This record gives sequence, structure tokens and C-alpha cells, in this order.
Amino acid sequence: MTRQASGSEAGFSDTSTVTSNEEGRAFFQARLCIFGFCLFVLGGVSWGALALAYYLGPGNDAHNPFSFGGSLHLTNTLLLGGLWLATRRGRRSGRVLHALDIGTTLGLLTVWAISGATLPDAVVASFVALLSFVVGILARAIVVPSTFRRTLSLGVTGAVLLVGAVIWRGVAQQGVLASAVASGCWATTAVVLASLASHTIFGLRREARRARVLGQYTLESKIGEGGMGVVWRASHALLRRPTAVKLLQSSRTGDSAIRRFEREVQLSASLTHPNSVAIYDYGRTRDGIFYYAMELLEGTDLERLVEKHGRVPPARVVHILTQVCGALAEAHDLGLVHRDVKPANILLAPRLNEHEVAKVVDYGLVKRIEADPAQTAITAVNTIFGTPLYMSPETILTPDAVDGRSDLYALGAVAWFMLVGRTVFRGRSVVEVCSQHLHQPPARPSEVLGQAVPADLEDIVMACLDKKPEARPQSARLLRERLQRCGAAGQWSTHQAAAWWQTHASGHATGSTPAQPQTLTLDIAGRAALRGASLAHESRSPREDAALLRRSHRSFRPW
Repeated sequence: MTRQASGSEAGFSDTSTVTSNEEGRAFFQARLCIFGFCLFVLGGVSWGALALAYYLGPGNDAHNPFSFGGSLHLTNTLLLGGLWLATRRGRRSGRVLHALDIGTTLGLLTVWAISGATLPDAVVASFVALLSFVVGILARAIVVPSTFRRTLSLGVTGAVLLVGAVIWRGVAQQGVLASAVASGCWATTAVVLASLASHTIFGLRREARRARVLGQYTLESKIGEGGMGVVWRASHALLRRPTAVKLLQSSRTGDSAIRRFEREVQLSASLTHPNSVAIYDYGRTRDGIFYYAMELLEGTDLERLVEKHGRVPPARVVHILTQVCGALAEAHDLGLVHRDVKPANILLAPRLNEHEVAKVVDYGLVKRIEADPAQTAITAVNTIFGTPLYMSPETILTPDAVDGRSDLYALGAVAWFMLVGRTVFRGRSVVEVCSQHLHQPPARPSEVLGQAVPADLEDIVMACLDKKPEARPQSARLLRERLQRCGAAGQWSTHQAAAWWQTHASGHATGSTPAQPQTLTLDIAGRAALRGASLAHESRSPREDAALLRRSHRSFRPW
């Protein structure tokens, strides 16, 4: 299934225009907006200074902002202001953007030529027109993405207008040949430099786009980071379906990282449950970049859901947890432990004419139970992986011996988070949070909220958060059965889900991906001390336990 790929394969479409794809169109609009705004402000300030000098000074007609020359200056300023207003909001099609670009540029060139041909002082007129042309054409080449041909065409047009104005002006005055040659040389130099700048900048963007093509997938925009790499929105060259592509971060390259990343996709691909993210393809480019493609979910993760909208209704909590249990049940049946179940790794997305679906993602820290020595080496025996806020006690004390019940503890912490709107435990450091997971009994959600929570659901959550694995539900399948018997089961209807997403979908328009989890690293001696100390935890105070954690924690990070 592994493919060799490179940026030169058929998946790359060699773009000949700056708006050949949505990313290019959006970038072109943004740059036109910047170009219009900057020159609009510059023109407005200079016109305002002219007006100020006229009304506060002796009233020299040369400074009159509404004279013919001042009106030409104001016309230029208004043209640029119109470009800015037309591109600053909304979405403009590529055709409209190109029309705005060409129309505004030709308008500026025409006004500059008119000013050179009509202003009273011939020397000043030629200088002002030439300076405006040079600054304008170079500024456009630097700010606005454009092909060499378009910049050259516009530049030649402007140069012809400018030199023509000088020649027309010289018919009635002396020195027509010298003025025409001088203006032509400066204008030609500006056109050549602008065209080369456009060619270089446009070529670099095209090369960057080519470098972001993996096999049949074209990377479009970065949408997040996971425990092992960066996730991009992408499109397939032939199928045209939106896809999420995960790349191994360059800062984590190395044989060990590559093996872990490849193992992640292989393990993830073995999962077929509808509530696990689907893997489409994977491969490695000729440049050594390892990647895999998965379904792109247009929705939100539970962490963002709670942050933006607050606590989740119990019926919806049951609906989400039931789906997650299905995904975890399949993984556990295959001997896989996720080890990083948390709100950011559970995505929620609407389905057309169906209920919303929850998906478990980011199996970058997955562990195979009773793995062989080679796999044990890959998963780093002396390292604790996970996110401290959702870590089970045994993950902290005996990370090499965790099983599916550790995922259920984390899922209980996720449920508590959804019901209450904050995490079960909070602390000023990783050590303090871990100490609370080891010894502090979690409060019941109803006690924290000061209001009733369905007792059957609350009992399930508290059972998942039990410190002892044997006291928790013994499998994800059993947990799902208990959830299905809750009074709130089935109360989150398809109609309610559809209404919620119709109201809030605009705030969750982009597929979300989990943030990089924090990793705790303990040495073997420290872990042994913790394991031995846990046997006598009833006789040790939380302060003593925190001190022990602090001594054994190799790399301390503030929370």
C-alpha cells in the first residue's frame, strides 16, 4: 500500500494563473487589498498635506487640492480606495479579481500619463509622472502576485503612455528627444525590474505549491498538529474529495520517529469502526517525508465545543460517549490502547440528513497490549505518554502495564469535562495534576455545579474515574451498554442535532485536529519509587506524594 511520490508526479497541476485554485484566489484577493490600502493611505496623506499647505499657506494655486493636478492626484487615490473596498470583505471570483487588478492598474497608468502631459511645469510634470509610474509598477510587482507576462504587458502599456505623453508635451516645447529618451530609459528599467520581480515571486510560490504535493494529494492549508505530526487540508487530484493529510514533522525525523509514525498509520488503518477516523492512503515521498491521508471532518473537537458553547447537555453527552465507546471497543478487541483519549482527540461532525457523528482521532500514542520486544522499543519503555489532565493513575505509575481500562478513565474525565465545563483536576504544574489523579477523589458533577445531573449518568462517570482499574467498567463494550440504559439515552434527537449545527456550523467550518499532547518523561528509578510508594499511599500525604513526583520527574514543565 505504501507509495513512492514526488512533487513532480501527476498530482501536481502546474498553475499558470494566480487564481487557479481556491488558496491562490484567496491570497490574490488579500494581496490586492493590501496593495490598494497602502497606496490609498499614501495618496490620501499626500493629498491631505497638499490641501493643508494650500489652506494654511499663502494660497499658492500650485498647491490647490482641487486644481487640475490635485484632482488627478485625488482620482488616483480614489481608484486605490475603491480597490481596497472591493477586496477587503466577502469572496470575489478570480475573474472579478483579475478585472479589478487590470482595471485599477490601467486607470493609474492613464492618470499618470495625463498628469505628465498636462501639468503646467513640464519638468515637474515629467518627474511626477515618471516617479509615480516607477513606484506604482514596482509596488504592484512586489505586493500583488502576478505572472511575468501580465506585469510585462501592463508595464509596457504604461511606459508607452508615459513616453507618449512626454513626446506630446515636447511637440510644443524644446528638448523632446532628450526627454523622451530619458523617460523611456527609466520606464524600461522599471518595467524590466517589475517583470523579473513578478517572475521570481510567482515562481517561488509555484515551487512552494509543487513542494506541497504528495502523490495524488495537494496540500492546501494547515489545520492543526497532532502528537506525531502536522495535519493539512488537502485534495485528491482525481477524486476531488477533501482530505486530511498528516505529515511527520521535520523536527522529529529519525529512524525511531519514522517507525513510530509508520506504526501509527498501520494500527489506525486496522480500525474499521465508523466512529474511528478512516485512513485512505499512506506513503513516503522521495524526499523522505512520511505521510498518510485520512477523512476530513468538517466539525469541531469537544475541547473547542465546550470552550465556545459551555457545558454539554446530558443527553448529548450520552450520545457522544456511546459512539466513542464503540470505537474504543474495537481498538481494545484488537489489543490496542489509545493512551491519549481527551476532548481534543474526539471530533464531532454533522451528517447530512443523519445524526451528528463522533470520531476518535490521533492514534499516535497507541500501545499494543503484550507487544513484542521490537514494538516495546518503538513505544519507548522509559517514557510516559499522554495528556496529564486525562491521565489514569496507572498511566503515571505503571505506564508499561496499562490496558483498555486506562482509556475508560480518560473517557470518564472527558465526560466530566463536558458535564461541568472544566477539567476534573486543575493545578499549577504537571506534578500537582498527576498527584491529584493519584490521590484526590474527584467531586461529583452535581456537587460542583450545584444542580442536579442525571444520577445514572453521574454514577457511570464516577465509576470510570475510580482510582483502581478493577473498580471501573471492565470494557468499553460494557460501558456502552450501561450508557444505553441511561434515562438520557436517545434523548438527543436527530432534529436537535440538525438544529444545533444549522445555528453553529459557521463557527466550526474547518476540520479540527488535536494539539500536541504534553509528554512526561520519568527515569526507571523514579518510576520504581513511584510504584513502591503507591502501595503505601494511604499513609502518605498528598504533599509528600507531590514531592516524590517532583524528584522523579526528569523534565519539569509549568502547567
